[in-house]
Amino acid sequence: MRIVLMGPPGAGKGTQAERLVREFGMKHLSSGDIFRAEKDSDSKLGARLASYMDAGELVPDDVVVEMMTKAITRVDGGLMLDGFPRTVAQAEALDKQLAAAGRPLDAVVVMTADDDIIVKRIAGRRTCPVCGRGYHVAFMPPKRPGYCDDCDGAELTQRSDDCEETVRQRLEAYRAQTEAVIEYYRNCDSLNIVDVDGNLDAEVVSVEVIKALASIEAQTKKVHSRGDQA
Repeated sequence: MRIVLMGPPGAGKGTQAERLVREFGMKHLSSGDIFRAEKDSDSKLGARLASYMDAGELVPDDVVVEMMTKAITRVDGGLMLDGFPRTVAQAEALDKQLAAAGRPLDAVVVMTADDDIIVKRIAGRRTCPVCGRGYHVAFMPPKRPGYCDDCDGAELTQRSDDCEETVRQRLEAYRAQTEAVIEYYRNCDSLNIVDVDGNLDAEVVSVEVIKALASIEAQTKKVHSRGDQA
């Protein structure tokens, strides 16, 4: 199965990605991880990528597509794309590449959640600077407010981009960038769209998404089976 997982920060994408990978045996391709690995490599593509990132500039679509294509072509079986595509041009290029390989997308999973819930989830995150253990002021608080349970006297910290103002800015940026991509996929008649309510409990979300994708996978296998028989 080949899918794209889309959703704003804080919608629960990370949790669902882990569960879907285990359930369907897909390779999880995160654009952020691939960006960092390529940037740190000695490749010409990595050097090109670094020149944009180090200058604080947006990486052009052609560079992003080349980098992701390189990663995708290494995957023989199912895959989950996370963080890519982010523009319609990237989505079109991805479709052409997968069509040429005879391996089109099976589904796009679109996760959404209310801004206030996302802000609460992200702004409440805290981390121990010593051991790296994560906490949440509301959902997973430490025994002693503000301090790590394991590291005596270690005061928990908050990432600078986890404050409410920054989170809301990130949400606006996400919507401005991806709304057109989601609309592009909704207009693809042969593509399955799975809409997910990220406001719900993670376990409930998992059950619903796995059920939907299992149904799509079964239907896809039937179609392929008929084609082979023909």
